[in-house]
Amino acid sequence: MRDLSALIKAYDIRGVVPDQWGPDLAREVGTAFVEVLGIRSSDGGAGRIVVGHDMRPTGPDLVAAFIDGVTAAGVDVVNIGLCSTDGLYFASGKLDIPGAMFTASHNPAEYNGIKLCRAGAAPVGQDSGLSQIRDLLESENLPTYDGPFGSASSQDMLAAYSQYLRELVPLDKSRKLKVVIDTGNGMGGFTVPAVLGDDILPALPLEIDAMYFELDGTFPNHEANPIDPENLRDLQKRVLEVGADIGLAFDGDADRCFVVDEKGGIVDPSTLTALIATRELAKVPGSIIIHNLITSRAVPEIVIENGGTAVRTRVGHSFIKATMAETGAIFGGEHSGHFYFRDFWKADSGMLAAMHALAALGETPESTTLSELLKPYLRYVMSGEINTKVSDAKAVIARIKETAIKQGSEIDELDGLTVSGDGWWFNVRSSNTEPLLRLNVEAKDIQNMEIVRDSVLSMMVG
Repeated sequence: MRDLSALIKAYDIRGVVPDQWGPDLAREVGTAFVEVLGIRSSDGGAGRIVVGHDMRPTGPDLVAAFIDGVTAAGVDVVNIGLCSTDGLYFASGKLDIPGAMFTASHNPAEYNGIKLCRAGAAPVGQDSGLSQIRDLLESENLPTYDGPFGSASSQDMLAAYSQYLRELVPLDKSRKLKVVIDTGNGMGGFTVPAVLGDDILPALPLEIDAMYFELDGTFPNHEANPIDPENLRDLQKRVLEVGADIGLAFDGDADRCFVVDEKGGIVDPSTLTALIATRELAKVPGSIIIHNLITSRAVPEIVIENGGTAVRTRVGHSFIKATMAETGAIFGGEHSGHFYFRDFWKADSGMLAAMHALAALGETPESTTLSELLKPYLRYVMSGEINTKVSDAKAVIARIKETAIKQGSEIDELDGLTVSGDGWWFNVRSSNTEPLLRLNVEAKDIQNMEIVRDSVLSMMVG
């Protein structure tokens, strides 16, 4: 019995091609996906799934093999070709069928992977189908079918995707904005010209300065991972050089967005979460907003001040989406730059988040800068996520917990360990895939944040 735990992770399938996986496994995943989700006979999908892929060179061969596995199991495939991950979610939602997105997101060029979803872009994670798919693949006992076999067709969804987003966040009445956009040679280079440019729809009042729009899965300029500040340096420099009003950066599959202000400062995703939350609450007063436990405490404060209800969840898109479904929340945000929208099938979209930032700034007077607009949302100082290699994560967390109890601090174990004190808090949790502990600290000022941060780090390595 083979072990696929290194490939099939908490939320997706991901690994190095061809060292860890390739077309043979992709074909098997297609068949297992059909079997576990019951697509062939039920699931409301009418025996169809939608498939798309990003710009990685290995994508087309993996997609072709996956389609073989699906059609051999008697299910039809709608292949939308090149797309962003939120473009795939749009197709799954619009067509109301399950989907498979071939991407490794922000990982280096040698990686590729598959993000799976049920009809309506509902997530497939470890607790919602992915572990069953892994078990079936590891057993090497996939079912075989005698027919009838499915068929594959192609469909272009880019125009419909672009139109839908523009209707959700209209930008045609915005004041003129100068925008630098760094897509890191990822799928933003495919979607930005369609949504924010005039490739498909009428031009918007945006002057776009394009950086690294060429689709290139080898990432020749920098990693398409904007959560790492190093990968935002080019964007920050360019914003200052051209005197832009705002800078936007997308990751490889364009489901995450990071923002840079007119001074070249990186806007924390928590700040963007709070901004979008106020906009959504203005449209639907009294609604529920979701935030994960790593986001700034400013987020729930601002949600409550604007008449909403803030609900906290664990880190991870499957938890966010499940809680949105349970509560009817209109919006959710994560510290990692993922933003989820009820009107987008509760799925995450970097493009929608970017459009909200543009719309909020575009509605202000000509003299208002982005940093001025965001000032009311900046209440605390955050450390950012700090990763530390440890040999025994459980023992380290237990040691930190014991110390916190002795000091009389408040403890919460919703996801890892969260410890709160007078004007500060921190969370430490294990990585799902690596021998790492992830630390996030927040305090009222930088001095207290640094004291707490350094104290916890010393316990990790001590």
